[in-house]
Amino acid sequence: MIYKDFQDMKLSALGMGAMRLPVINGEDSRIDEKAAAEMVAYAMEHGINYYDTAWGYHEGNSETVMGRILDQYPRSTYYLATKFPGYDLSNMDKVEEIFEKQLEKCKVEYFDFYLFHNVCEMNIDAYLDEKYGIFNYLMKQKEKGRIHHLGFSAHGSYDVMKRFLEAYGEQMEFCQIQLNYLDWSFQNAKEKVDLLSEYHIPVWVMEPLRGGRLASLSEENSEKLKTLRPDEGIPAWAFRFLQGIPEVKMILSGMSDFAQMQDNIHTFETDKPLNEQEKTALLEIADNMVKHIALPCTACRYCTSHCPQELDIPMLLELYNEHCFTGGGFIAPMALQAVPEEKQPGACIGCQSCEAVCPQQIKISGAMADFAHKLNG
Repeated sequence: MIYKDFQDMKLSALGMGAMRLPVINGEDSRIDEKAAAEMVAYAMEHGINYYDTAWGYHEGNSETVMGRILDQYPRSTYYLATKFPGYDLSNMDKVEEIFEKQLEKCKVEYFDFYLFHNVCEMNIDAYLDEKYGIFNYLMKQKEKGRIHHLGFSAHGSYDVMKRFLEAYGEQMEFCQIQLNYLDWSFQNAKEKVDLLSEYHIPVWVMEPLRGGRLASLSEENSEKLKTLRPDEGIPAWAFRFLQGIPEVKMILSGMSDFAQMQDNIHTFETDKPLNEQEKTALLEIADNMVKHIALPCTACRYCTSHCPQELDIPMLLELYNEHCFTGGGFIAPMALQAVPEEKQPGACIGCQSCEAVCPQQIKISGAMADFAHKLNG
């Protein structure tokens, strides 16, 4: 196992995420605890020392199951991370109640790592609102030794992350973002890494395989990569890409079966970052994957001055592209919760004034109608 230096600690470069544990009969809330325990045992035996869970994973059962499993091991042999569930605004005034319950569920007296969960457009105002006292409460728990390292995860935009960092950046010790070779450009992950570097905040990676999307590629793309590294598996390419980003200290993988665990651990026995030729080939593949689905908006904003509804069309098209590429998902609906109804895709009246000035000749009105349909479907 490769290890990364973080302050005075050595963290396994691969961490076990507990969002996609094996389940019974396909029911997300029914974790197969025996199978999960076997995976943890294998992970421990092969050097993984970082385990990441959260309040909402597996409909609230991930923390409980991981707590029972990890309780079988000496507390000094693993690092445990969980998060304050600010993705649900109804939790904002319950930070103390939730934190105490999390300690109980996880059967620990402290968390090695604790995060503000999913800083995004929907909750940034609440996270920054002092009336909830979330930041102050968590800092007090850190002073008491009940949190050893405080950080945040973010699915929000660059601008949302910047607002959070301007408020709390000096106290943040790490940040978990969606980072992979597809999102390097598609979700502006490179700019987010650069932003975190400005604050000297190391990067924790979530969705290294884009929810499994990058675990297998088309035959054509697979062959391109095989010519460069004949012995490298396709999922390993995603991890090798991340191994070449110096800011990355932790790569989390939500492994859902024993075979995935074995394969990923095998990859992390060696540190083999991509060379420039390999990186270029991989990013070209990512670019072509996106182009097949995404609309080529360059955010020139010619359209916005011609929209009688004053819609932020480039922002809406960016969310539309994400929603189409992912085949649904939570990111676009979550971001749109912060957008007034009269500025959402359904507010488009189909006048096509925007299309008359679009250099990319995008059928914007059709995209807005389709977006509204997808959101309401």
